[in-house]
Amino acid sequence: MTSNQWQTKKLGKFTLRFRPYTLEMRHVFTVASFSRTTTPVVLTELEYEGIVGYGEASMPPYLGESQESVINFLNKIDLSHFSSPFQTQEILSYVDLLAEKNTAAKASLDIALHDLLGKLMHQPFYKIWGLNPTQIPPTSYTIGIDTEEIVRKKVEEAGQFKILKVKLGLDTDKMIIDTIRSVTDVPLCADVNQGWKNKEQALEMAHWLKERNVVFLEQPMPKEMIDENAWLTEHSPIPTIADEACQRLADVTKLKDVYTGINIKLMKCTGMREAKQMAELARSLEMKVMLGCMTETSCAISAAAQLAPLTDWADLDGALLIGNDIFDGMTVENGSCILPDRPGIGITKTNHTK
Repeated sequence: MTSNQWQTKKLGKFTLRFRPYTLEMRHVFTVASFSRTTTPVVLTELEYEGIVGYGEASMPPYLGESQESVINFLNKIDLSHFSSPFQTQEILSYVDLLAEKNTAAKASLDIALHDLLGKLMHQPFYKIWGLNPTQIPPTSYTIGIDTEEIVRKKVEEAGQFKILKVKLGLDTDKMIIDTIRSVTDVPLCADVNQGWKNKEQALEMAHWLKERNVVFLEQPMPKEMIDENAWLTEHSPIPTIADEACQRLADVTKLKDVYTGINIKLMKCTGMREAKQMAELARSLEMKVMLGCMTETSCAISAAAQLAPLTDWADLDGALLIGNDIFDGMTVENGSCILPDRPGIGITKTNHTK
C-alpha cells in the first residue's frame, strides 16, 4: 500500500473515509516469536449529517491482516440501505457477515460507528453503557524481550506504572525477571505468547514467578495445547489468561475450564460491541477479564477504555509505545487510565495530524 491518501465513499446518508498510516515504535518491540519497529494501521472516518466518528484497524503481522486487506474489506461496505447510525446492531451484523475474519477491518468501522453515536447523543460511551471510569484498573506497561541493559532502561522509564507486563517465552525468561526485580518490586504480569511447550516446566515457572510477585500468566503455551493449558490452570498458583486462544465471543464458553480468564482485544473481536458482550459473558461464567490492545493510536485505545470498568486488568499502553500518535484521548497519570469527558470515544485530532 503506497499511497497515504484518503479514499472516500458516499454511501447513502453516510460517508466512509479511510487511509493507511504507519505507527513508529519508540523501541524495537520483541516477543517470543518476532521483533518489529513499526505497525501498519488504517484510519477510518464515518460521517453522518456532518458529524464524524473516528476508527482504526491495527494489524500486527501475526494477525494475518494488512493495510491492503483492510482497505479491500472497507471498499466492500455499502451502508446505503441503512437510514440511521442508530441501526447499530443491523449495521454491525451486516459488516460482520461481509467476509470471514477481517476482524481489525471490522473493528475500524465498529469504533467509528460508536464514536459517531456518542457524538450524536452528546455523551461518552462509558456513560451510555452506565459504567464508572474511576473503576478502570491501572494499566500495565509492556516490557518487551531485550538485553539486560535495555530491559533495565525500559523499567526505569516506566516508573509511574503500578504494574508491568513482561514478555517471556525464550531462554532469557529468568534473566528478564531478575533484571526487573533489581530495579523495581511492582507487581508483574507475564505474557508468554505461547512460548512454553512443556506443561511441567510451565508449572515450575509459574511457581518461580509467583515468588517474584507475578500476578498472572498470559497464554503460557500454544493455544492448540488445550489439555496441557487446562492442566496448568488447574495446578498453577497464579491465574492463566487466554489471549491467542480467545478471539471472539464464540470462544469464551469453550475456554471456561482451560484458562482462569480471557484477554479481550478490539482488533481480535471486531470492536466495542462484541468486546462488551465477551466481558459480560466471561463475568457470568465467573472468569477473570483482561482488556488488552495492539500497538494502536489513542483512537482504538480510547475506544477500548470505554469498557475497561468491566475488567479485572487493563493493558492499554499501545499508544504509549509509539512516537507518532495523531489523536488525544485516554491518558495515563501515575499508572491510572484517565478518560476524557468528551462524547463518543473521547478523542480529538492532534496538531501533528498528517
